[in-house]
Amino acid sequence: MLIRNQHPDHRQPLMPEDADTLGVEAAETVARFLSHRPNNRATPLRALPALAAELGIGAIHLKDEGYRLGLGSFKALGGAHAVIRLVLEEAKRELGRPVGIGELHSPEVAKISAAMTFGCATDGNHGRSVAQGAQLVGARSVIFVHGGVSDARVEAIARYGAEMVRVAGTYDDSVTESARVCAANGWSVVSDTSWPGYERIPGLVMQGYTAIMREALDRLPAPPTHVFVQAGVGGVAAATAAYLACRFGDQRPTFVVVDPARAACIFETARAGRPVKLQHGEPTVMAMLECYEPSLLAWRILARTADAFMTVEDEDAVEVMNRLARPLGHDPVVVAGESGAAGMAGVFRAARDPQMRQAIGLDRNSRVLLIVTEGATDPDRYRELVGIGPADLAANLAVVAAK
Repeated sequence: MLIRNQHPDHRQPLMPEDADTLGVEAAETVARFLSHRPNNRATPLRALPALAAELGIGAIHLKDEGYRLGLGSFKALGGAHAVIRLVLEEAKRELGRPVGIGELHSPEVAKISAAMTFGCATDGNHGRSVAQGAQLVGARSVIFVHGGVSDARVEAIARYGAEMVRVAGTYDDSVTESARVCAANGWSVVSDTSWPGYERIPGLVMQGYTAIMREALDRLPAPPTHVFVQAGVGGVAAATAAYLACRFGDQRPTFVVVDPARAACIFETARAGRPVKLQHGEPTVMAMLECYEPSLLAWRILARTADAFMTVEDEDAVEVMNRLARPLGHDPVVVAGESGAAGMAGVFRAARDPQMRQAIGLDRNSRVLLIVTEGATDPDRYRELVGIGPADLAANLAVVAAK
Protein backbone atom coordinates (compact mmCIF):
# COMPACT_ATOMS: atom_id res chain seq x y z
CA MET A 1 0.00 0.00 0.00
CA LEU A 2 1.26 3.49 -0.88
CA ILE A 3 -0.17 6.92 -0.10
CA ARG A 4 1.02 10.38 -1.06
CA ASN A 5 1.74 12.92 1.66
CA GLN A 6 -1.39 15.01 2.11
CA HIS A 7 -0.27 16.88 5.24
CA PRO A 8 -0.70 20.69 5.03
CA ASP A 9 2.97 21.11 6.03
CA HIS A 10 4.19 19.01 3.07
CA ARG A 11 7.08 20.76 1.31
CA GLN A 12 7.04 23.60 3.82
CA PRO A 13 10.45 24.65 5.22
CA LEU A 14 11.85 22.74 8.16
CA MET A 15 11.57 24.28 11.59
CA PRO A 16 14.76 26.34 12.17
CA GLU A 17 15.93 24.09 15.00
CA ASP A 18 15.51 20.99 12.83
CA ALA A 19 17.42 22.57 9.95
CA ASP A 20 20.23 23.48 12.36
CA THR A 21 20.37 19.97 13.83
CA LEU A 22 20.17 18.01 10.58
CA GLY A 23 21.47 20.32 7.87
CA VAL A 24 24.69 20.49 5.87
CA GLU A 25 26.80 22.16 8.58
CA ALA A 26 25.63 19.66 11.19
CA ALA A 27 26.65 16.79 8.92
CA GLU A 28 30.12 18.30 8.61
CA THR A 29 30.35 18.34 12.42
CA VAL A 30 29.37 14.67 12.47
CA ALA A 31 32.10 13.90 9.94
CA ARG A 32 34.64 15.68 12.13
CA PHE A 33 33.53 13.70 15.19
CA LEU A 34 33.70 10.46 13.22
CA SER A 35 37.30 11.15 12.29
CA HIS A 36 38.14 10.62 15.98
CA ARG A 37 36.34 7.26 16.18
CA PRO A 38 38.34 4.00 15.99
CA ASN A 39 37.81 2.02 12.77
CA ASN A 40 35.97 4.88 11.09
CA ARG A 41 35.57 4.71 7.33
CA ALA A 42 32.78 5.50 4.91
CA THR A 43 30.49 2.54 4.32
CA PRO A 44 30.27 1.11 0.78
CA LEU A 45 27.97 2.50 -1.89
CA ARG A 46 26.98 -0.35 -4.19
CA ALA A 47 25.49 -0.20 -7.69
CA LEU A 48 22.99 -2.86 -8.79
CA PRO A 49 22.61 -2.44 -12.58
CA ALA A 50 21.17 -5.91 -13.22
CA LEU A 51 18.45 -5.44 -10.61
CA ALA A 52 17.68 -1.94 -11.91
CA ALA A 53 17.20 -3.30 -15.42
CA GLU A 54 14.95 -6.08 -14.16
CA LEU A 55 12.74 -3.60 -12.28
CA GLY A 56 12.62 -1.09 -15.13
CA ILE A 57 14.59 1.59 -13.26
CA GLY A 58 17.51 3.62 -14.58
CA ALA A 59 19.86 2.96 -11.65
CA ILE A 60 19.82 1.55 -8.12
CA HIS A 61 22.48 2.38 -5.55
CA LEU A 62 22.46 1.22 -1.97
CA LYS A 63 24.41 2.45 1.02
CA ASP A 64 25.55 -0.63 2.92
CA GLU A 65 25.53 0.21 6.63
CA GLY A 66 26.36 -3.37 7.57
CA TYR A 67 29.99 -2.21 7.85
CA ARG A 68 29.53 0.79 10.11
CA LEU A 69 32.04 1.11 12.97
CA GLY A 70 32.06 -2.60 13.76
CA LEU A 71 28.40 -2.67 14.84
CA GLY A 72 26.89 -3.83 11.57
CA SER A 73 24.19 -1.15 11.61
CA PHE A 74 23.57 2.52 10.88
CA LYS A 75 22.67 2.89 14.55
CA ALA A 76 26.40 3.01 15.30
CA LEU A 77 26.21 6.62 14.12
CA GLY A 78 23.41 7.77 16.40
CA GLY A 79 23.55 6.73 20.04
CA ALA A 80 27.33 6.95 20.31
CA HIS A 81 27.33 10.39 18.68
CA ALA A 82 24.78 11.64 21.21
CA VAL A 83 26.78 10.18 24.12
CA ILE A 84 29.94 11.93 22.96
CA ARG A 85 28.11 15.24 22.47
CA LEU A 86 26.59 15.00 25.96
CA VAL A 87 29.96 14.26 27.56
CA LEU A 88 31.55 17.27 25.88
CA GLU A 89 28.65 19.49 26.95
CA GLU A 90 28.91 18.31 30.55
CA ALA A 91 32.67 18.92 30.46
CA LYS A 92 32.06 22.44 29.18
CA ARG A 93 29.68 23.11 32.09
CA GLU A 94 32.01 21.70 34.73
CA LEU A 95 35.24 23.16 33.37
CA GLY A 96 33.73 26.52 32.44
CA ARG A 97 35.24 26.62 28.96
CA PRO A 98 34.66 25.17 25.48
CA VAL A 99 35.76 21.54 25.15
CA GLY A 100 36.51 20.10 21.71
CA ILE A 101 36.35 16.54 20.42
CA GLY A 102 40.15 16.32 20.57
CA GLU A 103 39.96 16.55 24.39
CA LEU A 104 37.54 13.66 24.78
CA HIS A 105 40.15 11.37 26.33
CA SER A 106 42.04 13.99 28.32
CA PRO A 107 42.30 13.34 32.09
CA GLU A 108 39.96 16.24 32.89
CA VAL A 109 37.21 15.05 30.57
CA ALA A 110 37.73 11.36 31.39
CA LYS A 111 37.09 12.10 35.07
CA ILE A 112 33.79 13.76 34.18
CA SER A 113 32.60 11.03 31.81
CA ALA A 114 33.45 8.30 34.35
CA ALA A 115 30.78 9.75 36.64
CA MET A 116 28.07 9.68 33.95
CA THR A 117 25.52 6.93 33.22
CA PHE A 118 23.62 6.62 29.94
CA GLY A 119 20.48 4.58 29.52
CA CYS A 120 18.14 3.72 26.65
CA ALA A 121 15.57 1.28 25.35
CA THR A 122 16.39 -0.75 22.27
CA ASP A 123 15.38 -3.48 19.85
CA GLY A 124 19.10 -4.22 19.58
CA ASN A 125 21.16 -1.91 17.42
CA HIS A 126 20.54 1.46 19.13
CA GLY A 127 21.47 -0.06 22.48
CA ARG A 128 24.72 -1.35 21.03
CA SER A 129 25.56 2.14 19.83
CA VAL A 130 24.83 3.77 23.19
CA ALA A 131 26.81 1.05 24.98
CA GLN A 132 29.71 1.43 22.54
CA GLY A 133 29.68 5.21 22.99
CA ALA A 134 29.69 4.86 26.77
CA GLN A 135 32.58 2.43 26.57
CA LEU A 136 34.50 4.82 24.31
CA VAL A 137 34.23 7.65 26.84
CA GLY A 138 34.61 5.49 29.97
CA ALA A 139 31.02 5.99 31.16
CA ARG A 140 28.44 3.50 32.43
CA SER A 141 25.51 2.27 30.32
CA VAL A 142 22.23 0.61 31.29
CA ILE A 143 20.23 -0.80 28.38
CA PHE A 144 16.55 -1.81 28.54
CA VAL A 145 15.20 -4.51 26.20
CA HIS A 146 11.73 -5.96 25.77
CA GLY A 147 10.80 -9.62 25.57
CA GLY A 148 11.04 -9.81 21.79
CA VAL A 149 14.75 -9.01 21.68
CA SER A 150 16.74 -12.17 20.97
CA ASP A 151 19.40 -13.45 23.34
CA ALA A 152 21.97 -12.99 20.56
CA ARG A 153 21.18 -9.27 20.36
CA VAL A 154 21.29 -8.92 24.16
CA GLU A 155 24.69 -10.60 24.26
CA ALA A 156 25.97 -8.33 21.49
CA ILE A 157 25.07 -5.26 23.58
CA ALA A 158 26.46 -6.69 26.81
CA ARG A 159 29.84 -7.17 25.15
CA TYR A 160 30.29 -3.40 25.33
CA GLY A 161 30.06 -3.49 29.10
CA ALA A 162 26.39 -2.55 29.37
CA GLU A 163 24.14 -3.55 32.24
CA MET A 164 21.09 -5.24 30.66
CA VAL A 165 17.53 -4.89 31.98
CA ARG A 166 14.66 -7.02 30.60
CA VAL A 167 11.24 -5.32 30.42
CA ALA A 168 7.92 -7.11 29.93
CA GLY A 169 5.89 -5.97 26.94
CA THR A 170 6.79 -4.20 23.71
CA TYR A 171 9.51 -1.82 22.59
CA ASP A 172 7.30 1.10 23.59
CA ASP A 173 6.99 -0.36 27.10
CA SER A 174 10.78 -0.51 27.34
CA VAL A 175 11.00 3.15 26.23
CA THR A 176 8.67 4.15 29.06
CA GLU A 177 10.55 2.09 31.64
CA SER A 178 13.97 3.36 30.59
CA ALA A 179 12.79 6.97 30.86
CA ARG A 180 11.33 6.31 34.31
CA VAL A 181 14.42 4.59 35.71
CA CYS A 182 16.85 7.10 34.21
CA ALA A 183 14.87 10.03 35.64
CA ALA A 184 14.73 8.40 39.07
CA ASN A 185 18.50 7.89 39.12
CA GLY A 186 19.61 11.11 37.46
CA TRP A 187 20.99 9.30 34.41
CA SER A 188 20.97 10.61 30.86
CA VAL A 189 18.42 8.80 28.72
CA VAL A 190 19.64 8.60 25.12
CA SER A 191 16.53 7.62 23.20
CA ASP A 192 16.15 7.44 19.43
CA THR A 193 12.49 8.38 19.79
CA SER A 194 11.03 11.59 21.19
CA TRP A 195 8.01 12.58 23.25
CA PRO A 196 6.61 15.88 24.57
CA GLY A 197 9.39 17.80 26.31
CA TYR A 198 12.10 15.38 25.14
CA GLU A 199 13.46 16.25 21.72
CA ARG A 200 17.02 17.54 21.92
CA ILE A 201 18.81 14.24 22.63
CA PRO A 202 16.84 12.30 19.97
CA GLY A 203 17.82 15.17 17.67
CA LEU A 204 21.49 14.51 18.45
CA VAL A 205 20.96 10.79 17.75
CA MET A 206 19.40 11.67 14.40
CA GLN A 207 22.19 14.14 13.70
CA GLY A 208 24.62 11.23 13.65
CA TYR A 209 22.61 9.61 10.85
CA THR A 210 23.24 12.55 8.50
CA ALA A 211 26.64 11.01 7.76
CA ILE A 212 24.92 8.35 5.65
CA MET A 213 23.47 10.70 3.07
CA ARG A 214 26.49 12.99 3.10
CA GLU A 215 28.79 10.08 2.23
CA ALA A 216 26.41 8.67 -0.39
CA LEU A 217 25.99 11.95 -2.25
CA ASP A 218 29.76 12.44 -2.35
CA ARG A 219 30.11 9.16 -4.28
CA LEU A 220 27.02 8.97 -6.47
CA PRO A 221 27.63 9.65 -10.19
CA ALA A 222 24.48 11.83 -10.21
CA PRO A 223 22.01 12.93 -7.53
CA PRO A 224 19.15 10.48 -6.92
CA THR A 225 15.66 11.12 -8.21
CA HIS A 226 14.10 8.82 -5.58
CA VAL A 227 15.13 7.78 -2.07
CA PHE A 228 13.44 4.94 -0.15
CA VAL A 229 14.17 4.67 3.59
CA GLN A 230 12.63 2.38 6.20
CA ALA A 231 11.04 3.89 9.27
CA GLY A 232 10.63 2.23 12.68
CA VAL A 233 9.95 5.25 14.89
CA GLY A 234 11.07 7.41 11.97
CA GLY A 235 14.51 8.61 13.06
CA VAL A 236 16.74 7.59 10.15
CA ALA A 237 14.05 8.45 7.59
CA ALA A 238 13.58 11.92 9.07
CA ALA A 239 17.31 12.56 9.40
CA THR A 240 18.05 11.65 5.78
CA ALA A 241 15.00 13.46 4.43
CA ALA A 242 15.90 16.60 6.39
CA TYR A 243 19.48 16.55 5.12
CA LEU A 244 18.28 16.18 1.52
CA ALA A 245 15.83 19.06 2.00
CA CYS A 246 18.59 21.30 3.38
CA ARG A 247 21.05 20.36 0.65
CA PHE A 248 18.75 20.43 -2.39
CA GLY A 249 15.79 22.59 -1.37
CA ASP A 250 12.94 22.39 -3.90
CA GLN A 251 15.11 20.20 -6.15
CA ARG A 252 15.32 17.38 -3.62
CA PRO A 253 14.53 13.82 -4.71
CA THR A 254 11.18 12.15 -4.17
CA PHE A 255 11.35 10.65 -0.68
CA VAL A 256 9.41 7.47 0.19
CA VAL A 257 9.11 6.16 3.76
CA VAL A 258 8.76 2.36 4.09
CA ASP A 259 7.08 0.63 7.06
CA PRO A 260 6.52 -3.05 7.90
CA ALA A 261 2.80 -3.72 7.41
CA ARG A 262 2.67 -5.28 10.89
CA ALA A 263 4.17 -2.23 12.63
CA ALA A 264 3.27 0.69 10.38
CA CYS A 265 3.17 3.53 12.89
CA ILE A 266 4.59 6.14 10.50
CA PHE A 267 2.31 5.03 7.65
CA GLU A 268 -0.78 5.20 9.86
CA THR A 269 0.34 8.54 11.27
CA ALA A 270 0.64 9.88 7.72
CA ARG A 271 -2.77 8.50 6.81
CA ALA A 272 -4.37 10.10 9.88
CA GLY A 273 -2.39 13.32 9.59
CA ARG A 274 -1.43 13.17 13.25
CA PRO A 275 0.68 10.89 15.50
CA VAL A 276 -0.98 7.48 15.90
CA LYS A 277 -0.13 4.81 18.48
CA LEU A 278 -0.89 1.31 17.23
CA GLN A 279 -1.95 -1.73 19.19
CA HIS A 280 0.67 -4.44 19.49
CA GLY A 281 -0.09 -7.17 16.96
CA GLU A 282 1.60 -10.12 15.33
CA PRO A 283 5.39 -9.60 15.39
CA THR A 284 7.12 -8.69 12.16
CA VAL A 285 10.26 -10.39 10.93
CA MET A 286 11.66 -6.86 10.56
CA ALA A 287 12.29 -6.77 14.31
CA MET A 288 14.38 -3.58 14.37
CA LEU A 289 11.41 -1.74 12.84
CA GLU A 290 8.78 -3.18 15.17
CA CYS A 291 7.65 0.11 16.68
CA TYR A 292 4.06 1.07 17.41
CA GLU A 293 4.37 4.79 18.17
CA PRO A 294 6.22 7.39 16.08
CA SER A 295 8.86 9.78 17.30
CA LEU A 296 7.14 13.16 17.46
CA LEU A 297 10.31 14.87 16.26
CA ALA A 298 10.63 12.50 13.32
CA TRP A 299 6.99 12.98 12.32
CA ARG A 300 7.30 16.78 12.45
CA ILE A 301 10.12 16.50 9.91
CA LEU A 302 8.57 13.81 7.73
CA ALA A 303 5.29 15.71 7.49
CA ARG A 304 7.32 18.37 5.64
CA THR A 305 9.90 16.32 3.75
CA ALA A 306 8.43 12.90 2.87
CA ASP A 307 6.50 12.64 -0.39
CA ALA A 308 4.96 9.19 0.05
CA PHE A 309 4.51 6.48 2.66
CA MET A 310 4.17 2.76 2.01
CA THR A 311 4.05 -0.62 3.69
CA VAL A 312 5.73 -3.92 2.86
CA GLU A 313 5.05 -7.46 4.02
CA ASP A 314 7.44 -9.76 5.82
CA GLU A 315 7.82 -11.92 2.72
CA ASP A 316 8.91 -8.85 0.74
CA ALA A 317 11.86 -8.29 3.08
CA VAL A 318 12.81 -11.97 3.00
CA GLU A 319 12.71 -11.95 -0.81
CA VAL A 320 15.12 -9.00 -0.85
CA MET A 321 17.47 -10.69 1.61
CA ASN A 322 17.64 -13.75 -0.62
CA ARG A 323 17.98 -11.77 -3.83
CA LEU A 324 20.87 -9.70 -2.46
CA ALA A 325 22.58 -12.85 -1.15
CA ARG A 326 22.30 -14.49 -4.58
CA PRO A 327 22.53 -11.67 -7.14
CA LEU A 328 22.20 -12.01 -10.88
CA GLY A 329 24.54 -10.63 -13.52
CA HIS A 330 27.42 -8.56 -12.21
CA ASP A 331 25.56 -7.18 -9.20
CA PRO A 332 27.51 -7.57 -5.94
CA VAL A 333 26.60 -9.81 -3.05
CA VAL A 334 25.01 -7.80 -0.24
CA VAL A 335 24.35 -9.18 3.24
CA ALA A 336 21.16 -7.45 4.37
CA GLY A 337 19.40 -8.22 7.62
CA GLU A 338 15.61 -8.43 7.87
CA SER A 339 15.14 -4.77 8.76
CA GLY A 340 18.01 -3.67 6.55
CA ALA A 341 16.16 -5.07 3.54
CA ALA A 342 12.95 -3.11 4.12
CA GLY A 343 13.81 -0.07 2.01
CA MET A 344 14.60 -2.20 -1.00
CA ALA A 345 11.43 -4.20 -0.36
CA GLY A 346 9.65 -0.91 -0.91
CA VAL A 347 11.45 -0.48 -4.23
CA PHE A 348 10.42 -4.00 -5.29
CA ARG A 349 6.77 -3.32 -4.42
CA ALA A 350 6.64 0.09 -6.08
CA ALA A 351 8.50 -0.92 -9.24
CA ARG A 352 6.19 -3.91 -9.84
CA ASP A 353 2.96 -1.95 -9.41
CA PRO A 354 1.97 0.38 -12.31
CA GLN A 355 -0.18 2.58 -10.08
CA MET A 356 2.60 3.01 -7.52
CA ARG A 357 5.11 3.77 -10.26
CA GLN A 358 2.87 6.48 -11.62
CA ALA A 359 2.08 7.92 -8.18
CA ILE A 360 5.75 8.59 -7.40
CA GLY A 361 7.06 9.11 -10.95
CA LEU A 362 9.22 5.99 -10.98
CA ASP A 363 10.38 5.14 -14.52
CA ARG A 364 13.31 3.93 -16.65
CA ASN A 365 15.15 7.20 -16.08
CA SER A 366 14.85 7.12 -12.29
CA ARG A 367 17.94 6.94 -10.11
CA VAL A 368 17.05 5.22 -6.83
CA LEU A 369 19.07 5.44 -3.63
CA LEU A 370 18.32 3.31 -0.59
CA ILE A 371 19.99 2.25 2.64
CA VAL A 372 20.68 -1.28 3.83
CA THR A 373 20.47 -0.17 7.43
CA GLU A 374 21.95 -3.33 8.92
CA GLY A 375 23.73 -6.50 7.96
CA ALA A 376 23.34 -9.91 9.60
CA THR A 377 23.27 -8.54 13.14
CA ASP A 378 21.46 -11.73 14.22
CA PRO A 379 23.41 -14.35 12.22
CA ASP A 380 21.23 -17.30 13.24
CA ARG A 381 18.08 -15.52 12.09
CA TYR A 382 19.75 -14.44 8.86
CA ARG A 383 20.86 -17.98 8.03
CA GLU A 384 17.36 -19.27 8.75
CA LEU A 385 15.67 -16.74 6.44
CA VAL A 386 18.21 -16.93 3.63
CA GLY A 387 18.75 -20.67 3.89
CA ILE A 388 22.53 -20.75 4.03
CA GLY A 389 24.92 -22.35 6.47
CA PRO A 390 27.52 -20.65 8.68
CA ALA A 391 30.30 -21.28 6.16
CA ASP A 392 28.28 -19.76 3.31
CA LEU A 393 27.45 -16.68 5.41
CA ALA A 394 31.12 -16.28 6.33
CA ALA A 395 32.07 -16.60 2.66
CA ASN A 396 29.49 -13.98 1.63
CA LEU A 397 30.73 -11.59 4.31
CA ALA A 398 34.29 -12.09 3.13
CA VAL A 399 33.34 -11.39 -0.48
CA VAL A 400 31.45 -8.23 0.43
CA ALA A 401 34.22 -6.97 2.74
CA ALA A 402 36.79 -7.46 0.00
CA LYS A 403 34.80 -5.12 -2.23
